[in-house]
Amino acid sequence: MTIGIIGAGISGLTLAWELQKRGIDYHLWEARSEPGGYIRSQQNPAGYVRELGPNSLLGDDTLLAWLDELGLTPNLVFANPVSKARFIFRDGKYRALPSGPASLLFGRIGEPSYFSWKTKWAIVRELSNKTTSPPGETLGQFFRRRFTPELVDYAVGPFVAGIYAGDPEQLLVSETFPSLIAYEREYGSVLRGFIKNQSSAVRKQSFSFTDGMQMLPNALASRLTNLSLNSPVQEIRRAGNGWAVKSVSGTATVDQLVLATGTDAAARLVATSNPELARSLSAVNYPYMTAVHSVYKRADVSHPLNGFGGLNPKKENRFCAGHIWSSSLFDGRCPADEVLFTTFVGGSQAPHNARQPDEVIYGNVHRELAESFGISASSPVFRDIFRWERAIPQYDAKLAVLKPLVAAAESDQLRVCANWYGGLSLSDCIGKALAMAEAMGAKTLINNF
Repeated sequence: MTIGIIGAGISGLTLAWELQKRGIDYHLWEARSEPGGYIRSQQNPAGYVRELGPNSLLGDDTLLAWLDELGLTPNLVFANPVSKARFIFRDGKYRALPSGPASLLFGRIGEPSYFSWKTKWAIVRELSNKTTSPPGETLGQFFRRRFTPELVDYAVGPFVAGIYAGDPEQLLVSETFPSLIAYEREYGSVLRGFIKNQSSAVRKQSFSFTDGMQMLPNALASRLTNLSLNSPVQEIRRAGNGWAVKSVSGTATVDQLVLATGTDAAARLVATSNPELARSLSAVNYPYMTAVHSVYKRADVSHPLNGFGGLNPKKENRFCAGHIWSSSLFDGRCPADEVLFTTFVGGSQAPHNARQPDEVIYGNVHRELAESFGISASSPVFRDIFRWERAIPQYDAKLAVLKPLVAAAESDQLRVCANWYGGLSLSDCIGKALAMAEAMGAKTLINNF
């Protein structure tokens, strides 16, 4: 059996590596000259390590053992303890989100309580909230129904903007956090579900690598024996019970084909063989997002930057979606006498901001950073910009339509292993690829028995 894989992002690379370990024949095609997809890191002689896409990986001991197989253990950089603090812009400054029951009820020492007493009382009453989620309910609707609009505006909204670059009024709770619906149905309360499952939750850590996240796809690619870079796939068509894959280097026939690309490329490839799937793929929304990196001398920044970063609720009408305090999150991201900010502009809640000219974005980002973090410098000592025209697939109603169509395509030996299907995060993508390789390996054993 031969498996064809189109797309050498983290999903395609992981699947190929796991198939190779199991002795299963595969071929992986990638249009770009380097692997990694959205995972892109940049370094320069000044000592800056900058992430253009994902900034970290969240994983457990199983994932760490898998990385050890790739020889990456010496290059692991774990997030600093201070990164557990998350800040939200409210009342003119960044304020820490409550980290436990005491800070939720009474606030942090020396600061007013983050949530109003109305929201605190709603959190208590949630334990007896008997309502259930109707089909197609958004995250905003879910949390307003079980809690308050304040919780949506100043916790859920900025949180999903940070993860999905999304809008809680569009993202579906069933697609983004299905465990919330499961808790509601099984325990009658989201909070009770969290409490019941807290002890069994797998401990996870946030980490990166010494030279940035791109070390992971590079390590995978270096071990693959059948990876073709600079090989865009031009056409796929049915060939008997399998598929013929036409690329710039010729046509190969495979028994099963896995799409590990974005929905735009996938739509183009299946347009002839599965027009209905192609139409639904073309409808998936990816918001425009711009990443800006800014470096300042530490002496010019009065804020302690004692956390992961700060997110901006839509209600606050800020230009930026939020700022990651990259040099606080991981050591070695810039020289010790400097600080590095990674700022994201745009997303579903303000896509027009991301499309502004470079100088407009630079000016707005610097002004927001200076005002928020007490920066006295008139400009950064270093800055750069990177634009994602299609940043993150939105797990909304349009994407939900795809699920039965993708499932049906499996009968034609066409499968999907990508961030737009079944989980967005890097750990989700790795987990899906591991499970798919395991299933293919088991099928191969049965067929050979």
